[in-house]
Amino acid sequence: MKKTKMMKKNYEFKNILSKGNYYTGKYIEAFVKKGNKEEINFLGIAISVKVAKAVKRNHIKRLIRENYNFFENQIKTGYQIVFLWKKKVEIEEATFFNIQKDMENIFKKAQIIEEKL
Repeated sequence: MKKTKMMKKNYEFKNILSKGNYYTGKYIEAFVKKGNKEEINFLGIAISVKVAKAVKRNHIKRLIRENYNFFENQIKTGYQIVFLWKKKVEIEEATFFNIQKDMENIFKKAQIIEEKL
């Protein structure tokens, strides 16, 4: 299993959000930046306070993290990824399968997922 570290510092998020490539889905947005010289990926999840209260925000974070773990073995290494929840999307639409489809489409657009033969 590949190792993924979580980003926690504000300057790490700002760096990816300003210099990373932007990909969008129906529910989530992603900023992806190549250039990590290590053989691990860095993952960041940010959800605005305006979207919902803490319990719902943490639920969305858990869903995104779990979906990322589902794809982790297929993702190429050396990337920094930040996921954002779209503000205009209702919280009730946050289901495991909706996020999974969205994340798969984003990874294919970004060409960071290794296709299985």
